[in-house]
Amino acid sequence: QVQLVESGGGVVQPGTSTKLSCVPFGISLENYTIAWFRQAPGREREVVSCISLLERRTAYGDSVKGRFTVSGDAVKNTVHLQLNNLKPEDTAVYYCASEPALSCWVLGAQYYRFWGHGIQVTVSS
Repeated sequence: QVQLVESGGGVVQPGTSTKLSCVPFGISLENYTIAWFRQAPGREREVVSCISLLERRTAYGDSVKGRFTVSGDAVKNTVHLQLNNLKPEDTAVYYCASEPALSCWVLGAQYYRFWGHGIQVTVSS
């Protein structure tokens, strides 16, 4: 059974940083692609980032490029998402998702079968 558990997040001030983590259970990062999505109230779910150790590739949504960094630790089987220079518009529920051997060129949420429960990030002064 595949489970994805997110941690981190919370309330942070604009311009500051925070880090999210995703620990997948029942799968290995060496074979599964991990993506981060986010959804703000009244808005569609949008891709934040993707990491594929199989492809040795990462990808980012346009709204976070240059500010967010995704990394994977194959030994600890954990993915981290570093969020820097946060803006109020980054406020959303952030989800970790996974799919076996999916290319990071494919960024749509509909391609991921396994999802975490989500974690709230609120950027507010």
